[in-house]
Amino acid sequence: MKWQDKNVLITGISGFVGAYLAERLIKEGSNVYGLVRRRTDGSIPTNIKNHGIENDFTQITGDLTDISSVANAIDKSEPDYIFHLAAQSFVPQSFDNPTDTEQNNSQGTNNLLEAMRIKDCDARMVFAGSSEEYGLVISSKDQYNAALKQYGSIFPDIKEGITHELPISETNPLRPMSPYAVSKVYGDFLTRNYYHSYGLDTVVSRAFNHEGAGRGKMFVTSVVTNQVIQLKLGLTDKITIGNVNAFRDWTHIEDIINGYLLLAKKGNSGDVYNQGSMRTNSILSYILLSIEQIGQKIESISTLNGDKVITNPTELNSDKYYGVSFDKTKVDSMILDDEIEYTIEDKGINVKTDTDNIKIEFNPARFRPAEVPILFSNTAKIQKLGAKTEHSVSDIIKDQLNYFIKEENR
Repeated sequence: MKWQDKNVLITGISGFVGAYLAERLIKEGSNVYGLVRRRTDGSIPTNIKNHGIENDFTQITGDLTDISSVANAIDKSEPDYIFHLAAQSFVPQSFDNPTDTEQNNSQGTNNLLEAMRIKDCDARMVFAGSSEEYGLVISSKDQYNAALKQYGSIFPDIKEGITHELPISETNPLRPMSPYAVSKVYGDFLTRNYYHSYGLDTVVSRAFNHEGAGRGKMFVTSVVTNQVIQLKLGLTDKITIGNVNAFRDWTHIEDIINGYLLLAKKGNSGDVYNQGSMRTNSILSYILLSIEQIGQKIESISTLNGDKVITNPTELNSDKYYGVSFDKTKVDSMILDDEIEYTIEDKGINVKTDTDNIKIEFNPARFRPAEVPILFSNTAKIQKLGAKTEHSVSDIIKDQLNYFIKEENR
């Protein structure tokens, strides 16, 4: 096997992605080392326990904000490959505590690169960037004008004669919209700078939203599926959520793991690669499709005031948007066509199913100070290396619902 007996160091091994990647590499015969913060209670991190790998990798206690412990991790692991996944990755938390995000994400990446440079480490390092780096992406002239009115300026400005910037390629402008996104832009550029300045073997992945069983409970797909399974079990009578108009490019975690391994083997040093599914769906669709997965057929939706009625909102189509054909719902198409929008003033949505009426209640506290309206990847570059999207949005939802059936996971 191509990963047999390779020494692999994973920062953030106890995170959502890190645990999936570690399990895969262990199965492939790698010698996996994981940088893990000291836990005062001595407990095993949940993701490590869920993947059953606590005895299958070498744990190295350390902290990315301490360059000495990073250097120690490199000495102990003697890595052929490093996957730098560790980060404070929850966007709302980055607004609440930007200093913590900067220290963990920016300073942490700086320390890893410096330790590699000083120790002449020749490992291939894959940096986990983020689609959040692109931030404010222009999807139409109307959206551009609305954003300009809201924010006062847009930089870099959209190129003259261009009406939209979708799907998002690696050359799209970066307009980060959160402290988290800014920290990832820093790490992205610094990672490539260390290749150009010092010859470190680095490659950047800008992954779009990746989801699956075990995704942190504060992330929107888990917020949705956790509540939907509780609805099924009679533990709640409504779903509470923030902005349902936002569109995201959701990819199954297994597809993203395949991409990371591909970049480690075939990515060009100093280069950047998008990872995603080349589809985009609204948070509202994610909720509705999740409700259908628990056995309720949706007949119509409307605001709590009875306005904005849509019949058969989950009816699927593969119409082209921005030159790309992909699966989406009827309500997705209506939002993309600016035919409908849901605001805080609507207070929520009533979902009429064949057996019930389900209330989706808007929680103002879950609306971000600055929202990224749409993420939609162009993955042509990594596809040339052999990347494929093998899972649908429904596959992701099924895995998450099954995960939350287990009481302790809720």
